[in-house]
Amino acid sequence: MVKVGIIGGSGMDDPEIVDDATRITVKTPYGDPSSPLTCGRIKGVEVVILARHGHGHCITPSQVNNRANIMALKDLGVTAILATTACGSLKQEIHRGDLVILDQFIDFTRLRKNTFHDSFENGMVHAPMADPFDPDLRQLLFDTAVAQKARVHQRGTVVTIEGPRFSTRAESKMFRLWGGDVINMSIAPEAALAREAAIPYGVVAMSTDYDCWNEDEAPVSWEEVLKVFNNNAERVKALLIAAVAALK
Repeated sequence: MVKVGIIGGSGMDDPEIVDDATRITVKTPYGDPSSPLTCGRIKGVEVVILARHGHGHCITPSQVNNRANIMALKDLGVTAILATTACGSLKQEIHRGDLVILDQFIDFTRLRKNTFHDSFENGMVHAPMADPFDPDLRQLLFDTAVAQKARVHQRGTVVTIEGPRFSTRAESKMFRLWGGDVINMSIAPEAALAREAAIPYGVVAMSTDYDCWNEDEAPVSWEEVLKVFNNNAERVKALLIAAVAALK
């Protein structure tokens, strides 16, 4: 039976969207997840919704307990994870409001627990990570976005940095030289942990700004990110609902 975990979806726990919604608290060996989880159905499909930064966006990116979040979903029997994220564009051709179906990440975080395997006491574990995002979920998200006539890029490499500060111009230009297409503060540890937990994981990223590499533009600000995100949040929500329905 399909049970879809949704991470980060703004407004996805709206009672008008989720049928038979209940909110539950889950404990894990890695601590508490970011928020209570909303369980119910969307278009007849069982879903478990988790607010990555807590209800009210009260948890900073570097303080998100990614291990507890992923393990809570696994413990509840989730068979696939669809995630959303805001991101900055590192490419001129990825415009504000564009969607990017990520296929690679560069993990530039330094403070986060990024594995469930803190020791090799019970044997060595080295998770393969060549292709961290599930190809079937990526194709589903891309096809759904195309069907909804969204401006969407079929692939992209995300650079994940610590937060909450934004990049310096030198860092932003370095990330472009590395081959990054977009930048955010969330996805790399989350995707790696989902792979370790053997849960297929796909993400749709929404470009909200040009970070600060483009000196013809004003540097990114949180107010600008929120403005673009809020103007496009309903579109992303509709995409996720359609993608969930297609997983029946």
